[in-house]
Amino acid sequence: MISMEGAEVAVIGGGPRGTSVLERLIAHRKAFAGPQDPLTIHIVDPFDPGPGHVWRTDQSRLFLMNTPSLFPTVVPVGEAAAEVPTSPVPVGFDSWRRLAASGGVEGLTPEETAEAARVGSAGFPSRALYGRYLAWVYAALTADPGEGVTVIHHRREALSLRRAGARWELQLDGGEVLGVDGVVLALGHLPARLNPEQGVLQDGAARFGLQYWPPAVPGDLDWKRLPAGKNVLVRGLGLNFFDVMIQLTQGRGGRFTDDGSGRLTYTPSGREPVLIAASRRGVPYRAKAAITSYIPRGISLSYCTVETLGAFAEAGIQPGFDHDVWPLLHRDVLAAYYRTLARVRPDAFLRPADAALEELRTALDIAGPGWLPALQEFLDRNVPEELQLNVEALAQPFAGRRFADSAALTEAVLEYLDEDAAGSARGEDDPLKMAIGAMNAGRTVIKQVVADGGLTDSGWYAELRGWFEPLVEGLASGPPPLRIAQLAALVRADLVRFVGPNPQFVLDPDDGVFRASSPWVGDPGFTAGYLVEAMMPANQVSTSLSVLMRQMLEEGVVRPRLRMVEDGVPVVSAGLDVTLPPYRPLSGTGEAQPGLYVCGLQLASVQWGTAIAAEAGASLNAGARTLLDADAIAEALIASFRDSPDLQTADSRA
Repeated sequence: MISMEGAEVAVIGGGPRGTSVLERLIAHRKAFAGPQDPLTIHIVDPFDPGPGHVWRTDQSRLFLMNTPSLFPTVVPVGEAAAEVPTSPVPVGFDSWRRLAASGGVEGLTPEETAEAARVGSAGFPSRALYGRYLAWVYAALTADPGEGVTVIHHRREALSLRRAGARWELQLDGGEVLGVDGVVLALGHLPARLNPEQGVLQDGAARFGLQYWPPAVPGDLDWKRLPAGKNVLVRGLGLNFFDVMIQLTQGRGGRFTDDGSGRLTYTPSGREPVLIAASRRGVPYRAKAAITSYIPRGISLSYCTVETLGAFAEAGIQPGFDHDVWPLLHRDVLAAYYRTLARVRPDAFLRPADAALEELRTALDIAGPGWLPALQEFLDRNVPEELQLNVEALAQPFAGRRFADSAALTEAVLEYLDEDAAGSARGEDDPLKMAIGAMNAGRTVIKQVVADGGLTDSGWYAELRGWFEPLVEGLASGPPPLRIAQLAALVRADLVRFVGPNPQFVLDPDDGVFRASSPWVGDPGFTAGYLVEAMMPANQVSTSLSVLMRQMLEEGVVRPRLRMVEDGVPVVSAGLDVTLPPYRPLSGTGEAQPGLYVCGLQLASVQWGTAIAAEAGASLNAGARTLLDADAIAEALIASFRDSPDLQTADSRA
């Protein structure tokens, strides 16, 4: 029963997505002109609402976002703002940053104001500064949530959620129990069980007195526990690696300076450990290009578009990824590369560049598999072999190469880093960076089209998530360009070394140390008493250590989604089993849970790229999908309360 005092909603998780849900609840309520009963919104999060856990404002300012200031927002702005009820706080991050730089945001420290002014729209802000924006949005929302609306933050962890008649009963640590009419799970990153290999390493570390650091949010860790001068094995060369790298070098007093050649040099403080870095590819994610937009302005997709991919559904076809989707994006990636090459190096072609591009266009326009032989003919006639782009090979830049020893490997990695940094500096004049820009643009389109069953299960699991996701993550989700230049400087200073591709991590019981080696490098590898997993906890509901998630799964409040791969074997997906939007989780018996909704990372079973923030200015259906989800949930909740016979009875009694 809805109480006489009106409706109550609990949003579990007060980070960016929980804040978006709160903002949309307030916006929808304010947009309704008729009389409304009181509404209480409970925000349940042990961390400060707005920033939540990952975007805490007290974390190191050396931890940077991997998107420029112009990209993220937590509320609808630009094109998205015209599609939904008006936001009570219509300010994206970059607009807030400019306001902060001018001194228009109260409560900022001089350091924060200076960063807001220095970073610019195309720069990469600290995660702490983005956290300040999120906190500001939350404060603005709660300062004036509208007549009859009360927002209460419970600095508690949610322990259990159960159905109690027509309502939900939410138990918090400390003993408090909330009875609410609607619940939104905006849980964000959750702790997760280690995989078997990680478990063995952790157990061995405990036996031999070593330090094993499992996957974690970088801002949670006490980096002072890693001693100077010692080898530290670091597994993972993605975004978390750069947090480890910078915290243990510049964070310990070292200095990067420009040596005048376009490269950086590093002056150690003497307090750094030696980082031994490893990943499957053997090299870090590629850096973002130095451009003034998120997608290069020169990129325009011709083949992988919403219209072309949407045609499958219109024809009643559920496409596969390899057969139907990738060939379209592959064409756009190749077109971006060779058009840029023709623009910046027309003499690189074996024939006149204009004629070559016309032949390329003809090849790419061929429908069906016939385009691949035509492409090969184009390459043979027009492009020197060393300039031909093999997109799939970018996932394994050292594939098939053997290295005599770690010194030879280091030389190869350093060449790779210097080339990548130079390519980033060239921006839209670099063919490879433009090809990656096209892939990133296509990723946004694919995210939109494959959601909610828009791709076959085998296409989703074995193809999109199996090989394409690692490829596009390593190419298009990399760090700011500065980080690659800094890494190269640290390699020259002999403070970062590399294990090599396909590394093997074991615990050596004879010597009581961790050992890391690569089958592609001739020497025996490296040993250390410290091993850091440079990655976030796995986003997999079935392995979550969250007390709340485990309770909901065990009691059948929710269930993970199963996908059927080609051999008919069911595979447990990363996310929850949910209805179509607005996403309501299915119970253990397959029934949609009334008044319960999911927003964010736990939608990984039906959406791809759930960790990517909403893009300022993008439409809700494209780059601002998280705002679309929050809006649909808020609209459904507000409508259900307005139409509830319980509320109408309460109105008549009043």
